[in-house]
Amino acid sequence: MDDQALLRYSRQIMLDPIDIDGQERLLAGHALVVGAGGLGSPVALYLAAAGLGRLTLADADQVELSNLQRQIAHATADLGRNKAESAREAALALNPGCAIQAITEHLDGAALARAVAEADVVLDCTDRFSSRYAINAACCTARVPLVSGAAIRFSGQLAVFDARDPDSPCYACLYPPGGGESGESGEGDEALSCAESGVVAPLVGLIGSFQALEAIKLVSGAGTPHRGLSTFDGLGGQWRHFRVPRDPACPVCCPA
Repeated sequence: MDDQALLRYSRQIMLDPIDIDGQERLLAGHALVVGAGGLGSPVALYLAAAGLGRLTLADADQVELSNLQRQIAHATADLGRNKAESAREAALALNPGCAIQAITEHLDGAALARAVAEADVVLDCTDRFSSRYAINAACCTARVPLVSGAAIRFSGQLAVFDARDPDSPCYACLYPPGGGESGESGEGDEALSCAESGVVAPLVGLIGSFQALEAIKLVSGAGTPHRGLSTFDGLGGQWRHFRVPRDPACPVCCPA
């Protein structure tokens, strides 16, 4: 790092769990962020600002007027633009030293597998169970940590799944495929969307910031990664934490 970088990241470097070595790991790190909406916006901005050296932002959707209430990487002038491109521009405005790639097509199949395998950490900021299951399976195969966030109405949740840890569950352990899930996804799922149910604006910022924090910890080596499932009740202002065991019958992380 040169003097400018030392000054830019000085407030993190002075933290003992990060220090120079942790910041160097961040600068050399690569995060894949799938979804550049309500959750992906704070994730992209905070990771770029914190010095994650390389970001890949993937989103095939365009910015719509109803997004602007909560998707803070986008502005009124971005209406009609691809969300990954818009978020890339906003993150680069914060930190032009960050290498940011925008993927403007839906990531699935071999393209998703390649993108996951190239990353040090994956952040799932999507809004469909089908996408979540695909991302989870790719992370399990590539043994890349997955930080999953969700928000709907006044409720949010976060979980970290680390396939490198033999005791860690995966997303399918928490929500078994075909199990009639009722949990939230990035801003909703096919059965429960924010278009139908709504979401309070700062909630996605809170959960997305939590996701960014866990990604910074995973890449820098600071602290202990989150375990289990944390849920937040925005109306009551209460956090709850649940232990999530690995399912020995899980078809994804414990195949027969």
